[in-house]
Amino acid sequence: MKKIIFFFILLSPLICIAQNASIRGSIYNNSHRKLEAVTVILKNSLEGALTDQNGTFTFFNLEAGNYIVSISHLGYKSKNIAVTLKTDQSLVLDPITLYEGNEILNEVVVSGKRRNKFSRKQTAYVAKLPLKDIENTQVYSTITTELIESQLVTNFDDALKNATGVEQLWSSTGRSGDGAGYYSLRGFSVQPQLVNGLPGLTNGTINAANVERIEVIKGPSATLFGNAVSSYGGLINVVTKKPYVGTGGQFSYTAGSYGLNQLLADYNTSLDASKSLFFRVNTAYTTQQSFQDAGFRKSFFIAPSISYKVNNRLSFSFYGEITQAEQTNPTFLFLNRSAPTESANLAQLNYNNKLSFTSNELTLENPTQNYRLEMDYKLSDSWKSQTLVSTSNSSTKGYYSYLFEYGILGNDTFSRFISKQNANTQTADIQQNFIGDFEVATLRNRIVVGLDYFSATETSQNSGYAFYGNVTPEGGSNGDNPFTPDIVEADLYPLSTAGVDNVLASQAVGNIKSSYGIYSLYASNVLNITNKFSAMFGLRIDHFDNEGDVKSSEDNFEQTAFSPKLGLLYQPIEDELSLFINYQNGFNNVAPQLVGNPDEGPQRLETFKPEQANQLEIGIKTNLLTNRINTTLSYYDIKVKDRVIVDPSSPFNRIQGGEIESQGLEFELNANPINGLNIRAGYSYNESKTTKTDDPLILNKRPLEAGPKTLYNLWANYAFQTGTLAGFGAGIGMNGASKRFVKNYTTTGNFTLPSYTVANAALFYEAAAYRISLKLNNVFNKEYYKGWSTINPQMPRAVLANVSYKF
Repeated sequence: MKKIIFFFILLSPLICIAQNASIRGSIYNNSHRKLEAVTVILKNSLEGALTDQNGTFTFFNLEAGNYIVSISHLGYKSKNIAVTLKTDQSLVLDPITLYEGNEILNEVVVSGKRRNKFSRKQTAYVAKLPLKDIENTQVYSTITTELIESQLVTNFDDALKNATGVEQLWSSTGRSGDGAGYYSLRGFSVQPQLVNGLPGLTNGTINAANVERIEVIKGPSATLFGNAVSSYGGLINVVTKKPYVGTGGQFSYTAGSYGLNQLLADYNTSLDASKSLFFRVNTAYTTQQSFQDAGFRKSFFIAPSISYKVNNRLSFSFYGEITQAEQTNPTFLFLNRSAPTESANLAQLNYNNKLSFTSNELTLENPTQNYRLEMDYKLSDSWKSQTLVSTSNSSTKGYYSYLFEYGILGNDTFSRFISKQNANTQTADIQQNFIGDFEVATLRNRIVVGLDYFSATETSQNSGYAFYGNVTPEGGSNGDNPFTPDIVEADLYPLSTAGVDNVLASQAVGNIKSSYGIYSLYASNVLNITNKFSAMFGLRIDHFDNEGDVKSSEDNFEQTAFSPKLGLLYQPIEDELSLFINYQNGFNNVAPQLVGNPDEGPQRLETFKPEQANQLEIGIKTNLLTNRINTTLSYYDIKVKDRVIVDPSSPFNRIQGGEIESQGLEFELNANPINGLNIRAGYSYNESKTTKTDDPLILNKRPLEAGPKTLYNLWANYAFQTGTLAGFGAGIGMNGASKRFVKNYTTTGNFTLPSYTVANAALFYEAAAYRISLKLNNVFNKEYYKGWSTINPQMPRAVLANVSYKF
């Protein structure tokens, strides 16, 4: 608490700014609907802006004089308005109407002087149609590129710390199948598997260099996204940087503690004289060592994208992401869920967190490719066709090791196991959406109807896991070094002469190829019953076709699931305050299982219906003072049912009776109380427990994937607007969590990781063409851990410095 008070004391003197003349206006189309992201320029000045979700633009701190307000928007006729501004005048223009035309914008780039830079309250991905947050009954959290830049974020995990109610469970391992990071969201684990609204899988980390924003969509979301890329807690959508009208770019270099070096480049240009074809490329090269005695990560990333406007009705876009990454797997101490624990906390464990128990010669390579092609065609003034195709290819090759506590060796001894991995996952997705905005009997309908086909194929030639010595948390070892792959002594004992490859020689190598496909039909509609009262309702029909191992048909099965959703929203103050309630659904396909007593005859294959999760949520959203204060407060209750468990009347039978309940409260604030000051704050509380199960060890216990009960985050950033300090700024913030169980069973005992609060601070200077930043992460050098039946040490204090040049 003293640290929190100290931060606000530091922040308090920053609340002072001069006021000058200003021009404000609102822009609409000929149906009197507000237009967002319209380009507005004062021709005889250097000022430019984009309209916000309310169609509003504002120019501050202007001198008295004559101005030409130039307005342009793709697909609309441009307009110029002459105005005369007096000293200290706050000029409000009459409502401005733009009419559709065949014009293509001239070469002009406006990055947008959004005052509330940590808030972006409209997106076309969350509802699969353009919808403001304040009129969406679903809750989501957006991490903007401005927030990422203000925090000098160099990796995806640090960016995601800004999402309310999200906590990392474990770092990216790079291993096959599930090597991306895991996060807890509303009591359930989730991985980032969505890119620009389509599947984009990875076996490693996501590169932050190409992130325009991150959208964390809360609650079961199968109705629009299915179950392949989402969890019962929600899903994570990464929105990438895209081409824009104009020519420009950026070069950036960041250096930091523990050998961090990152080079970024971003370039956008037109490829034709008519300015209808634009190309953008982002690329990054990053290396970093571990704070432990061994460990590193390096990656090269390039993301080309093209946007082509054929005419006023037809456009194409292409996005690609190609990553080549190599890393040692992060240090995890895996706790045995079945055996009694020897230590109940870190103090008893006596873990030396500077020890990695690995080697820089044992690495995993994770080449990843994601591609997305989109065609948009305007069928009429009310309907649009959107055709989407995406593919992904993720591979894992190298050595993966982990430490496992059997609980029977004494002295908290962990056994080390190693596998040589060679695996690949390929996905393909085809979507056809029809998006409409029309009125029926004066009632406005915004509807999306879509067809979706998703397929995934996995191949694996991984070896089995070989034992490679025991270690103790304080550094004891039974002589298994040197820990390298290239020692080829014939004798396996002692282990110090064996070499990893020799130890693995006795392990069988798999040869598995499996695949599945999902066929879906979905529809969702936002019906405006009045200007202030609306209903959102939708349904998905999902057919899952599992081919399993291609060499056999025994594991083949098919299932069909239905996923409905419903939401009601009322705006007591239109576009400023909304009250909402929603019902959302998620599901999970369940494979058939063998049942029956094998001593009494052959077992039979029992089929089951999909597992279901249902959420009821109620809350309030605000968008006050012309987008200066955005808040979301909600309470949710998620119930999971139909989990397959052992039949209490027969240990040889299985029934659908398992249940989990997750309830919680979330609050998020994005504020711009004065010009130059932006604040992001979040708080969440979650109660989760397994209410029905066949496993007495976990009955009425908090699931380990639920993470901490309480999470909170804060970041406040101030940039001086005028005077001798204009361009200088500072940011301060923190992230924190309550204690968490990483082992929580009735008979085997508990292991608890302590609560933590980690503080961060930044200083910067920004001019028109460049920015210089200095960041201090973990200011007080807090030792803290995360985990999910694991113990994963986190980064100590680290310093980062950045220089960026924009053109």
